Amino acid sequence: MSSPDRNGSAGGDEVSQVDGLRDDPALDPYEINFLPGFRQGRGPSAPFVNEFGVTIGDHQYESPESPLSQWTEETDPAVMAGDQWVHPFKDIGFMTSENREYFEQGIAPQSGIFMHPDKNVAMGIEEGDSQTLDEQSGN
Repeated sequence: MSSPDRNGSAGGDEVSQVDGLRDDPALDPYEINFLPGFRQGRGPSAPFVNEFGVTIGDHQYESPESPLSQWTEETDPAVMAGDQWVHPFKDIGFMTSENREYFEQGIAPQSGIFMHPDKNVAMGIEEGDSQTLDEQSGN
């Protein structure tokens, strides 16, 4: 899959799908046409400044205040985790077909596509314990 262009189009067959969903020319290039239920309580629609002094939602991804611009071997990657780094309306992640279908049409994503049904990958399993689900269930 190719990266979205400035208008959110992904290329190939997805171009017509994405363009077909994009019916409001007033939307920001990374903003989708959220169903009313997803607009309520999302947070600010305008760009905002997070606790690190970085403006989120302005599409200027290089900022001297960003931990990415000051990254060293001692930087804890956890500083880049959390909602303070994601704009509630203008995030490039909304351009995926799954997110567009969910937020614009209410179609829930398919579950289980990244699961390993024959392996127990749960945390807390002792190292060396590689039982399959069948073995665990006695089958």
